[in-house]
Amino acid sequence: MGNDRGPARGERQGRAARFPQRLRPYASGRPSLERGYTRPRSSSGRRGTSVARSSGTTTRAATRRSARPRPSRSAEAARPAETASPGPTEAVTAGSVIILSGLSGAGKSQASKLFEDLGYACIDNLPPDLLDAFLALRDANPERYRNAALVLDIRVGDPAPAIGRARTMLAARGLEPLVIFLEASDAVLVSRFAETRRRHPLGSRTGVQASIAEERVRLAGARALADQILDTSGLSIGQLKERVRNLVPRDAAADQMSVEVITSGFKFGIPLEADLVFDVRFLTNPYWIPDLKRLSGLEAPVRDYVLGQPEARRFLELVMELLELTLPAYRAEGKSRLVIALGCTGGYHRSIVLAEELARRLEQETEASVNVFHRELER
Repeated sequence: MGNDRGPARGERQGRAARFPQRLRPYASGRPSLERGYTRPRSSSGRRGTSVARSSGTTTRAATRRSARPRPSRSAEAARPAETASPGPTEAVTAGSVIILSGLSGAGKSQASKLFEDLGYACIDNLPPDLLDAFLALRDANPERYRNAALVLDIRVGDPAPAIGRARTMLAARGLEPLVIFLEASDAVLVSRFAETRRRHPLGSRTGVQASIAEERVRLAGARALADQILDTSGLSIGQLKERVRNLVPRDAAADQMSVEVITSGFKFGIPLEADLVFDVRFLTNPYWIPDLKRLSGLEAPVRDYVLGQPEARRFLELVMELLELTLPAYRAEGKSRLVIALGCTGGYHRSIVLAEELARRLEQETEASVNVFHRELER
């Protein structure tokens, strides 16, 4: 099997000298490797992977696409001056606060993970005495805590007084919190504690079932204050997240499925975070074409060569069919991020071309937020 990498490591050390056009000039009029360099834009206007070097460390930035086109200079000049940004109180009242309570083992941890996926700042096991401090922090940092989820349960005592006080204080800020209470049947809760082997927060010496019964009594006040009561007894984790998601106001951007497309060389290992891995070494390798050997998959000649193969076009069609089927299903199961890895021998030619084309099609044909990262491009 051929090597996707063009020159050997020793040969690549002189690449900058042989290809000075790859270095972007700085204000001094000459390229500087000490200040970092950026690969030139391709014919489509997208920037390739950039590498910044500072104090001996290397950071690779993923190619990120924006769904909104950048306005022209003339449009920016014609745009009227923006009004003053709202103050902290105005910004905060535009957000959302969720108060989550319920029985131990009813699914509060899974619900908290969902809130994080939706862009909420989650504070678990918040002591009631710190409620004032949190609201002051929210006023001072409206962007960071605009959407917040507070978990108040039996671990901090009876949460009912704290829920009532939170409602009063948020009402003064023009905001009505949503209180969600999760519960389940005794049999299901006992089974869940047995599966996880975790201790019930009340830790009754008479057993888990007695602790559950006591907790029900002590949380009766919090349950009475809830806007939504959700019984999770017969729900899977995915169903629980879907039910909670339908209750919660959220930004459309935060609810998007995030898809990250990573390219890699199999000789350097498969990305450990990948959910789906595709081997594209079945395509003819541009490495063996002298004129293409030292070019990456971001450059037009390599792109044309790879996509000119009927197998490449058919591969992309089949992968898109797979993703059109699975992306909605993943989302329905509560998955918010999907990592797709495309690999060839060295991660320099074929995988890069196909990843860029796959990302372009995903942006056009789905509502997913797409990022691309070429792991081996600057190796």
